[in-house]
Amino acid sequence: MSNRFQVPWVSGFIAKHWEGRASARMTPVANRLRGMTGTVLATALAGMVWGGIAAEPDAEGFVSVFNGQDLSGWIGATQSYAVENGVLYSKPDGAGNLMLAKQYADFILRFDFLLTPNGNNGVAVRMKTVSGGGTLNGMELQILDDDGDQYKKLKDYQYNGSIYGVTPAKRGFLKPVGQWNSQEVRAIGSRITVVLNGTVIVDQDLKEVKETPDGREHPCLHNAKGYLGFMGHHSRVDFRNIRIKEIQ
Repeated sequence: MSNRFQVPWVSGFIAKHWEGRASARMTPVANRLRGMTGTVLATALAGMVWGGIAAEPDAEGFVSVFNGQDLSGWIGATQSYAVENGVLYSKPDGAGNLMLAKQYADFILRFDFLLTPNGNNGVAVRMKTVSGGGTLNGMELQILDDDGDQYKKLKDYQYNGSIYGVTPAKRGFLKPVGQWNSQEVRAIGSRITVVLNGTVIVDQDLKEVKETPDGREHPCLHNAKGYLGFMGHHSRVDFRNIRIKEIQ
């Protein structure tokens, strides 16, 4: 039997799904899963499957965290996001944080995003809580249509790629609205690096931040770990190829 087996993302259905169906080879796995609940179960399955598709590391050690079908493995404002034709998107009439179920410390995140006119979202990094703003609970890396009519008079630390309120990103590397962008986020120790379409637009050691440009308190800027995900702001932004590699 291939190791690409299917397991639903709800602990209550595990025994029912496996009983009488798993081969002798898979029965020990099923027995171990039956004894797990809550966060322990979610963490175990996160390394194994996403919506029935085995989440195996690729050649570089990255694991897919979006199955292209549904929001399995994601928590938070699930009502404000949807899946269409293999793409995860934030709903224009919704807002809120869509987070991965587990917390991350050091990692490299890769994904593609596509902006609509005036599109506004963000990458939530090391958030203390699933809900809430990035400046109070962790940090937000801005995802924004920099040329949108609504954003002509922003501060430099509010534009795409910036650590919101903390570190301005280099501008001019976004593709036009309607085209896919590729982004990499590295959070390794106190250093946050953002690479957009092959260009480093942010490279900040948080230990060197003595005073934030926005003049506000950022009490969780130095969180060692936390929730990771997307922060919707009443506009459609599309995401695909969401992969992560944890750094030990």
